Amino acid sequence: MDTALELLNEVGLEGLTLRRIGQELDVRAPALYWHFKNKRDLLDAMATEMLRRMSRAEEFEALLRMTDWRDALAGFHRALRRTLLSYRDGAKVYSGTRFTDNSYAETMQVSLRVLVEEGFAPGAAARAFYTVYCYTIGYVIEEQSTTGHPEQGVEGIDLAERERRLADYPLAVAAGPELFGDPEAGFEAGLRAVIAGVEAAIPR
Repeated sequence: MDTALELLNEVGLEGLTLRRIGQELDVRAPALYWHFKNKRDLLDAMATEMLRRMSRAEEFEALLRMTDWRDALAGFHRALRRTLLSYRDGAKVYSGTRFTDNSYAETMQVSLRVLVEEGFAPGAAARAFYTVYCYTIGYVIEEQSTTGHPEQGVEGIDLAERERRLADYPLAVAAGPELFGDPEAGFEAGLRAVIAGVEAAIPR
């Protein structure tokens, strides 16, 4: 997993193959197929390791001391975003995977416990958590796609070039800085909106 995650940062998701990992480890691909039947199995294991690393981080430990459900929900997903951003195409790797063990259950338990203790029924707590989770995953997929990886020759969105290209569409031009200018501020604005929606729409 260490080698796979390091290689991910070098070549991205499309360039990551079991054969390439085998070359890095100086073993033949069939040896890796003993552990992973296909790339999907590999990505499941990588996503599981990402979550394990997040749950060991100091910022996750702080969630254990939070008592306000809004703070806990926002804190978990800020930590998840930072974890995904630390890997090239991290959100794409993480999205849609199936964890390979039960280590994810502890992180979920921590987040859901605060919601339940603040009056959400277990099902409503799960819906609240999953709603913010889906926002976070989707946001980071878009964020990583638009930022690019200049060090690997993958360019992001050039706002000046975009403005020239969309000169006949002034509202689309005006949206550019809001959508692509400051991803941190954009995430926080969306996070506040989603959590406000959760508070308004999901009963306690």
